[in-house]
Amino acid sequence: MDQQQRSSSGYSHSPRSPSSQPYLSVSVTDPVKLGNGVQSYISYRVITKTNLPDYQGPEKIVIRRYSDFVWLHDRLFEKYKGVFIPPLPEKSAVEKFRFSAEFIEMRRQALDVFVNRIASHQELQQSEDLKTFLQAEEETMERLRSHESSYFKKKPADLLQIFKDVQSRVSDVVLGKEKPVEESNPDYEKLKHYIFELENHLAEAQKHAYRLVKRHRELGQSLSDFGKAAKLLGACESNGLGKALTELGAKSEALSIRLQKEAHQLLMNFEEPLKDYVRAVQSIKETIAERANAFRQQCELAETMKLKEINLDKLMLTRSDRVGEAEIEYRELKADSEEAARRFESIVRLMSEEIVRFQDQKTIDMGRAFHEFAKGQARLANSIADAWRSLLPKLEACSV
Repeated sequence: MDQQQRSSSGYSHSPRSPSSQPYLSVSVTDPVKLGNGVQSYISYRVITKTNLPDYQGPEKIVIRRYSDFVWLHDRLFEKYKGVFIPPLPEKSAVEKFRFSAEFIEMRRQALDVFVNRIASHQELQQSEDLKTFLQAEEETMERLRSHESSYFKKKPADLLQIFKDVQSRVSDVVLGKEKPVEESNPDYEKLKHYIFELENHLAEAQKHAYRLVKRHRELGQSLSDFGKAAKLLGACESNGLGKALTELGAKSEALSIRLQKEAHQLLMNFEEPLKDYVRAVQSIKETIAERANAFRQQCELAETMKLKEINLDKLMLTRSDRVGEAEIEYRELKADSEEAARRFESIVRLMSEEIVRFQDQKTIDMGRAFHEFAKGQARLANSIADAWRSLLPKLEACSV
C-alpha cells in the first residue's frame, strides 16, 4: 500500500503537508530474512516521518520484527479499554509459506496498515508505547519484549490457581449456583448482532475472493500449458494453419501471464482487505468481551458493597469493636466499586465513538476494494476479448 493509499484511507497524514499542519507518517518496508532454521525470522525497516514535538526528529528509521508489532498491539489492548485496537496479520505456522515472497509481502502490507491505523487514531497516536515502538533501539525493544508480563509467563502455581478459579466459576454457572451477569441494553444487543453478522458475511466474501484468486491462477496455468501445446502443433504445420496455431499459442501464453498478474492484484487489493476486516471484526469482539467483563466486575462489586453495608449496619447496632475495621473495608470497597463503574462507563462511551469511526472507515476501504475488484475484472475481460478477437481473421481464413 503506497503513501497515497494510506493517506486516502485516513491512516496517516502526508509528510508533504504544510509544516504548520501536524503529521505522523509511518512506512513498513524492506523485509529481510534473518537467522537459520527455526530461529529464522523477517525483519522490517520502519520509517517514521513527523513534525510532532514529542518525537526525536523529523525522520527515524528502526528495525522491527513481527514480535515487536505483537508487543505494541498487546500493550495498547491492555491500556486502551473500549478502543478498537487494529488487528495484526496471523503468524503462519506452515514453514513452506512463512518465507515465500508472496506471504512476506502480504504480511508487510498488513503490518504497514496496522501501524498507520494506530498512528492516525486520535487516542492511540498519543501512546507512549507507540513512540517507543517507532523510536527505540533494537536492544531496548528486545528488553521490553522479554520483560512483558503475561499469563503464560507466570509461575506454574499461579497458572494452576487461575485455571481453578475459571473452572470453579464455570461449574457454578452450569450447576445453577451462579447466573452469568449480562448487560441488558437494546443498543448494545443491536451492536453485538451487527458485529456477529458482519463477521459471517465478511468471512463468506473473503472465502469466495480466495476462490476467485485460485481460479485465476488455475486458468492462467491452463492457458500456459495450452499455449505450449498449440505452438508445438503449429510447428508441425507449414501452411497458414501453422502460423495461426503458433500465434494462438503465443496469445495464450501472454494471457496466462496477464491472468497471473491479475490474480496477484486480486489477492493484494481485494482478498487481503476483506481478510483484514475479518480480523478487525474479531478485534471488536475482543473489546465486546472486555466490556462484558467490566460490566460483570461492576455488578459484582456493587453487590458485595451492599452486603458489606448490611454487615456494617449490624456491627454498629451491636456496638461491635470491629466497626472501625468494617468501615475501612466498606470505604475501600466503595472506592473500588465507583472506579469499576467509571471504567465501564468509559468503555461504553469509547465503543460508541469507535463504532462510528469503524463504519466510516469501512465504507471507504470496502468501497475501494470492490472498486479495484470491478476495475481489474473489466480490464482483464477486455484484454482477453482483444487477444482472441485479433486471432479471429486468421483462424477464419483457415476454416473456409
